[in-house]
Amino acid sequence: MRRICVFCGSSGGHDGRHVEAARSLGREIAVRGLGLVYGGASVGLMGALADATLDAGGHVTGVLPSALASRELAHARLPDLRIVPTMHERKALMADLADAFVTLPGGMGTLDETFEILTWAQLGIHAKPVGLLDVGGYYGPLLTFLNHAVAHGFVQAEHCALIEIDADPARLMDRLLHKARLPARRGLDPDAR
Repeated sequence: MRRICVFCGSSGGHDGRHVEAARSLGREIAVRGLGLVYGGASVGLMGALADATLDAGGHVTGVLPSALASRELAHARLPDLRIVPTMHERKALMADLADAFVTLPGGMGTLDETFEILTWAQLGIHAKPVGLLDVGGYYGPLLTFLNHAVAHGFVQAEHCALIEIDADPARLMDRLLHKARLPARRGLDPDAR
């Protein structure tokens, strides 16, 4: 099964558009016959994303470090919850399982996961597409900073170009699937489970 790894917050934030974007992305993943890989929690954007994917008939794999299993409230409905010893192993397994990556709004953990994946792409460790779902301009200041880093010679423009950016989940998925050469058809794949 082809899988999309989504990095996002275990908080819902203060803007309801972020929760709705997580739900919309989850539905998009499911109706395209793709699987979701995410952080395994039942709360915040993570929970909304997983619930929407499951409710739309999609397959969800959660990856959660043992230390966070109770703290982040492991999602009880997941057909595939993998508990790993450390955050490092969480990120490595999620990356290994994924064919593409999407980042929703989140905090430091979300940024850590996203920048590690981007660094791996920059270094040629993987060639999987990376998307940023910029809901309500949440990532505008980060994108401004990246352009600032390019202007100061610490980041190369072609490395910034590794990030597909869109505010619409369906459009972002279309672009990522095209880049990953994954089937873009809609509808659940009966063999995907």
